[in-house]
Amino acid sequence: MKNIAKFTRHNFSFENLGGLIDHTNIKKEATAKDIKKTCEEAKKYNFRSVCINPEWVRLVKKELSGTDIKKVVLIDPPMGLSSSQKRLKMCQKAKRDGADELDVVMNIIGLKYERYDNVLNDLKGICKILPTKVIIGSGYLTDDEIKIASQLVKRAGAICVKTATFKDPLENRELEEKARHLKIMRKAAPGLLIKAAGKIKCLNDLKIMVKAGADIIGTSSGVSIIKEAKK
Repeated sequence: MKNIAKFTRHNFSFENLGGLIDHTNIKKEATAKDIKKTCEEAKKYNFRSVCINPEWVRLVKKELSGTDIKKVVLIDPPMGLSSSQKRLKMCQKAKRDGADELDVVMNIIGLKYERYDNVLNDLKGICKILPTKVIIGSGYLTDDEIKIASQLVKRAGAICVKTATFKDPLENRELEEKARHLKIMRKAAPGLLIKAAGKIKCLNDLKIMVKAGADIIGTSSGVSIIKEAKK
């Protein structure tokens, strides 16, 4: 299987569309059968990664053996409120279990209360464990807070700043507002990858996000998007 790790929006085309997508299954009710299906879909469509909850890392590692598809683990949703010590332990376990990347939720309340040093130090420790994409929960934040959060993510040594996870108010907003947030993030943290996630359901949604600056798309609708692109 070809190496898709460095795929970005700059070489976006319908032919290699899968390399843009973190194929996501973070449903609490997901079964082993469901996760295996997600992995099979990832292999079929050459998705960038499979993104799952921590309990599935070992299974996904086994299912994706022999491929370049990354194993990405969601850590501490929806608000990033666990203690730094607990968050570090979760990330270290994910690495031991076989994760390639972490999708870690920033301590959003800490950010809102301007506890910037605490937020930064927490993320610095995590970013030393594995390549880290930091979810800032942009739907909860003002424009100025999105800017500050993105800058903290860059200073922490992360590889990517990400908009949202589930339960973020941004999920229910118009795509144009999501696109505006992406532009703020890119301007505030040049050089970082940008990941858009939340209610990206169709090809047009994806195109709007890529045009606004997204390098990676997190979605559980990757299969239908690929099929739509091939029509």
